[in-house]
Amino acid sequence: MLRAVVLGAAAGGGFPQWNSNAPACQRARRGEDGVAARSQASLAVSANEKDWFVLNASPDLRLQIEATAVLHPREGLRSSPISGVLLTGGDVDAVAGLLHLRERHKFNIYAPDRVLSVIAANPIFGVLAPDLVQRFELALELRTELMGSAGLSGLAVIAFPVPAKVPLYLETAGKTPVVTEEGDAVGLEIIDTEGEKSFFFIPGCAAMTDRLRRRFAGSELVFFDGTLWRDDEMIELGIGTKTGRRMGHMSMSGDDGTIAAFRDLDVRRRIFIHINNSNPVLLDESEERRIAEAAGWEIAYDGMEVRL
Repeated sequence: MLRAVVLGAAAGGGFPQWNSNAPACQRARRGEDGVAARSQASLAVSANEKDWFVLNASPDLRLQIEATAVLHPREGLRSSPISGVLLTGGDVDAVAGLLHLRERHKFNIYAPDRVLSVIAANPIFGVLAPDLVQRFELALELRTELMGSAGLSGLAVIAFPVPAKVPLYLETAGKTPVVTEEGDAVGLEIIDTEGEKSFFFIPGCAAMTDRLRRRFAGSELVFFDGTLWRDDEMIELGIGTKTGRRMGHMSMSGDDGTIAAFRDLDVRRRIFIHINNSNPVLLDESEERRIAEAAGWEIAYDGMEVRL
């Protein structure tokens, strides 16, 4: 059985964001009903209940592990069921949590070549002991079997390019980054090798393409980029200067948004993840939440669990 647990559902900064005094963040900070706090986007997945793999190592990873019983140590004085970490991009939100895993625990890192190059170029990641933490390239469009603590884990992954830009800290000053499909960000198809059931994890995507439509059609489950409700919402709220497109994210609404893009796709279950603190779908009573749910979408929350 393929089991996935949402460790975090929010975009970078989480919800509430540490320095945000916006009304929604105030409500989440007070613990109001219908305004659940969320940590930064990550999933944990397993096919055998023994070997768990983390999809994107968010800056909140240590607290996410403590909040998730299946990721707690089980044997001896030191252990962990985490057998690997899969990375979809080199953004801080996806890689910073690796530093929480530096206590000489054996696990594997799986990522596209471009992402591995970003990690290799930053000496701080040398705290992950190379004699214990191996790094494996996820060649695009090729199936990779994931290794567990005692052999094959029962999971495989196919990484595929999605429209994306380079991470913010790698942008060239004064130049608008170009959106490409060259591996700066990828989507993942996670596969249970016994039953061949699978789901998709795409926490960042700048545009829908025909190739992605064909890939998703008929799928059981898709976790998809839910960063913003509308492209200019951060500008309209006075909390940012960039549109969603400029940040490399589709918006949920609009004729070219995610809800419209998925409308005619035969996807049994669709879940928004990586949701920015400005997005009104985080509020249970909002009109935007009603619209999203009426269109067949679920809004991810920390601790949400899915089994296939």
